[in-house]
Amino acid sequence: MSRIGKLPISLPAKVEVTVSPDNTVTVKGPKGTLSRKIDPDMKVSIEDGVLQVVRPTEQKRHKAMHGLYRALINNMVVGVSEGFVREMQVVGVGFRVENQGNLVTFSIGYSHPVMFAVPSEISVTTGMEKGLPPFIRLEGIDKELIGQVCAKIRSFRKPEPYKGKGIRFKDEQIRRKAGKTAGGK
Repeated sequence: MSRIGKLPISLPAKVEVTVSPDNTVTVKGPKGTLSRKIDPDMKVSIEDGVLQVVRPTEQKRHKAMHGLYRALINNMVVGVSEGFVREMQVVGVGFRVENQGNLVTFSIGYSHPVMFAVPSEISVTTGMEKGLPPFIRLEGIDKELIGQVCAKIRSFRKPEPYKGKGIRFKDEQIRRKAGKTAGGK
């Protein structure tokens, strides 16, 4: 049995889950509504505030999807009840970031500013704290969408291993390399 798939999902008090006949799971909570169509073979049962994902057979395909859909539904439940937050830092001398609404402008060492429109489902804040590099804070209910936006933002200037400059996650550790050494004959 899948270790992740067999775990039950306990539903918080203000979260409602409905499963339509075409296997679309809709989760409503205080922060919003999310829905996802899951594989027709998987069965979702809700009893006494506990959601369970059940697979029909022991086929390799069903085993793989069992844990996947349980994790996706759990992320939906956590998203509509608590939400997700990702923080990123823009590290580098002269690197800046600012936003007007959901339009984020990066000054990250190119000859032009890089502009990025964040989807409306995600709220973005930027700023600077004394002694720390500029930061970007993304909040939303869809973990998958936040991850995609973070990956896109990070791709504008990935952290490089020599000086550590670039856009990175707040808790990310960059493996630093030693630079060239002066050597001769």
